[in-house]
Amino acid sequence: MPRTVLVLGGGTAGNALTVLLRRDGHLVDLVEAKPDWNATAGSGITLQTNALRVLREVGVLDDVLRDGFPFDDVRILDPAGAVLAVQATAPIGGAGLPATCGMQRPRLQQILIDAVRASGAAVRLGLTASRFDQHDDGIDVLFSDGVRQRYDLVVGADGINSATRRMIGIDDVPVPTGMAIWRAPVPRPAGVEHTQMIYGGPCFIAGCCPTGPDTAYAYLVEADRDRTGIPRSAYAEEMRALAKNYGGPWVEIQESLTDPAVVNYSWFDRLLVDGPWHRGRVVLVGDAAHACPPTLAQGAAMSLEDSQVLAELLAAYDVWDDEVFTAYRERRYERVRTVVDASVQLGQWLLDGVRDADVPGLIGRTMAVLAARP
Repeated sequence: MPRTVLVLGGGTAGNALTVLLRRDGHLVDLVEAKPDWNATAGSGITLQTNALRVLREVGVLDDVLRDGFPFDDVRILDPAGAVLAVQATAPIGGAGLPATCGMQRPRLQQILIDAVRASGAAVRLGLTASRFDQHDDGIDVLFSDGVRQRYDLVVGADGINSATRRMIGIDDVPVPTGMAIWRAPVPRPAGVEHTQMIYGGPCFIAGCCPTGPDTAYAYLVEADRDRTGIPRSAYAEEMRALAKNYGGPWVEIQESLTDPAVVNYSWFDRLLVDGPWHRGRVVLVGDAAHACPPTLAQGAAMSLEDSQVLAELLAAYDVWDDEVFTAYRERRYERVRTVVDASVQLGQWLLDGVRDADVPGLIGRTMAVLAARP
């Protein structure tokens, strides 16, 4: 018998979960606070094999690989742009998939939006949930437009600052890690066919990832200085000033950093809900339950895995109660904790200037964990 599910949040996790639940025959409403469904938000994203594996299950892998830029290794450069090392990326998602695919984040979002629309889910934009009233046989949700509706399950997929998390009484909040990042989409520099990363100079990391035949995603990681006094109109100038300290692809990148509207600046945060990820008939997925710095490029993958695992368990259990939601959290927690802790540790070593840190060992151990199916 089909059940009714409300998914709050139309990002990567919420969109993927909606498609998977609709495939299982459930009646799904997806509600997103942003009227534009975040269709133009973000610069680029790095999708490793375990993320691609879930996107294959969602049914959008062909579109992702067509519009993205698959590759299998990472290049480490010195600040002048000379290649110091070439590191193969572990194919942790299994055979038949590229190790990594760079992607324009708005393009990934549009692919998932199209999949949600095609699934037949009911979508309501520019709306939020205002109140939950839990009952033995369902949960009543009051929306910001005054409409009240009953569901069998509510899923909070509304991101790192999740209102759902707060509404159900989970007090965990994101904590800054001490780092921040400048991001911008740029034309793909000549010769950039893999992620290229520079350690050193005025920034901890200067990175560039191809996201399509003609596009790339450039980022600069620095200490989380207070940038509140810098007007948005000066963002391109600020990022360009930092970029001028680097050679290689950054010669072309800095010349393209002219539009402040496409430059983003944000701090890195850590979040991991240590207790249950649910209260009654409300359960959290993705960044609402856990988030980490992008130092391992696993944030989207962890969110996608949440959605796949939750959908699998909901299909396997006849009764949706504490047992299924506890099983979901137990299946996800240690894997997610490994990624969160490793991502934060990699950044902390840079902050502390540790020169003999076992970076390859930490990454290798983490990837060994991720090679197992979630």
